[in-house]
Amino acid sequence: MSPHPLAGKPAPKDLLIDASQLEAKFYESKPDPGNPNQLVSFGTSGHRGTSSNGTFTEAHILAITQAICEYRSGQGINGPLFMGKDTHALSRPAERVALEVLAANSVETFIQRDDGFTPTPVISRAILAYNRSRSDGLGDGIVITPSHNPPGDGGFKYNPPNGGPADTDATGWIQNRANDLLRSGNAGVRRLSFESAIKASTTHAEDFVTPYLMDLPNVIDLEAIRSAGVKIGVDPLGGAAVGYWRPLAERYGLDITVVNPNIDPAFGFMTVDHDGKIRMDCSSPWAMAGLVDLKDQFDIAFGNDPDADRHGIVVPSRGLLNPNHYLAVAIRYLLSHRPQWSSSAVVGKTLVSSCLIDRVVKSFARMLWEVPVGFKWFTPRLYDGTCCFGGEESAGASFLRRDGTVWSTDKDGIILGLLAAEISAGTGKDPGVHFQEIVGEFGMPFYTRIDAAVSSEQKNRLQKLSPEAVTATELAGEPITAKLTRAPGNDAPIGGLKVVSPSGWFAARPSGTEQIYKLYAESLKSAEHLAQIVEQAQAIVSRSIA
Repeated sequence: MSPHPLAGKPAPKDLLIDASQLEAKFYESKPDPGNPNQLVSFGTSGHRGTSSNGTFTEAHILAITQAICEYRSGQGINGPLFMGKDTHALSRPAERVALEVLAANSVETFIQRDDGFTPTPVISRAILAYNRSRSDGLGDGIVITPSHNPPGDGGFKYNPPNGGPADTDATGWIQNRANDLLRSGNAGVRRLSFESAIKASTTHAEDFVTPYLMDLPNVIDLEAIRSAGVKIGVDPLGGAAVGYWRPLAERYGLDITVVNPNIDPAFGFMTVDHDGKIRMDCSSPWAMAGLVDLKDQFDIAFGNDPDADRHGIVVPSRGLLNPNHYLAVAIRYLLSHRPQWSSSAVVGKTLVSSCLIDRVVKSFARMLWEVPVGFKWFTPRLYDGTCCFGGEESAGASFLRRDGTVWSTDKDGIILGLLAAEISAGTGKDPGVHFQEIVGEFGMPFYTRIDAAVSSEQKNRLQKLSPEAVTATELAGEPITAKLTRAPGNDAPIGGLKVVSPSGWFAARPSGTEQIYKLYAESLKSAEHLAQIVEQAQAIVSRSIA
């Protein structure tokens, strides 16, 4: 699919949202409980939608927050709840409504002081830090963010006491209870006024920034970065991490330039993504075009999405690194520079990530752990330290502290960016050079991801597809060796299909938030072979869900 004519160019004014109108619709719009598209739906990471079509409204937040209060009570979770928000226009009103419900339910709640913004990994680390050495009175969290989604979107996700994204049992219960509340007109929701909620004895406005920054040397060698004088450029893409970089530089003496310190709910400073939409995707060369243009001014540059759980690494030699390529570099470096990590700890990847990772992991005689899409699958083993690294092809990852204990159980784009600086400082070579070394040893993979429009009915068919629905026996001239609907690492359903041949593969799965399916494909031969795989994969998927 050819990029949109605006891809990589500054966003024109006619693409910008009207933030005040969006917020007005958040309060005015009333979802139709009889419309499945307007019910609460937890995808791989919480409920997402927009007020402009009635999928993310005050009613949704009231219902979801009340459901979370009842869920945590039923699970015996009676410690504090840590709540953060990103910079999307709908995040602030959603936080206010959620706080009204939490206070009415007497849930002790911590929010960032001065109406500030908080990255997803900061909430994850805060939950884990509070719960450390506790067996009862455990805390949990809420993060209000649609991640890298367009400016008009809102998102709301729950993190239980293990600090990571809630598993399907939790999200299923919360989703069902929230929809019951919606159908009753939210009659069962407890609520105070915002003025009462913000003054309640259970509401605490605290500083989340300093504790996170003080803990960073336990996961990243910041002294190596400082002493090597690595020149770093950072673009928070108008996101929640914007207030973290200057205090970090001052505290540890790092040479960090924030190239874009602006906060704008319309994200009008963005360059347009591949499809003509504004999307703060730090793994997209079109969305990151502004930082890529500055690549020669820094030794390392990186960006984060609005909740800072994703990373995009820019180096002078290659521009923006493909997320798969950087994951392979990061894993190789960490496995050779973290001597305190247990040799039995597995390396986790999602099954749509590059097989180059498999080769790197095998070269260290480590076990690869391949799971479905969704960071929640990594959470339990990051939590207990039996997984040292978990990474997704969509530029989300986290890893253990330098001593081999848990850092975060949700994605942390901040530490993945700083790791690129540590790699440059510790080896004298940037991650782009390291990638070329990996290619020299294992060969070049050819990888792509394509979004294709589908109906809701087709999405449901794809999600429930069985291997038998695929009648093809060959893929790009080679015999098909596997048709997978469950992940090899944990036998969990992948919510789609993966087809494997001796020198290539593809996977297809429906998006949890958009009317598309995502097609992933890789060839170990050539770009031409990859094109053949993609063409046949699209035909196979179309036949299977027709």
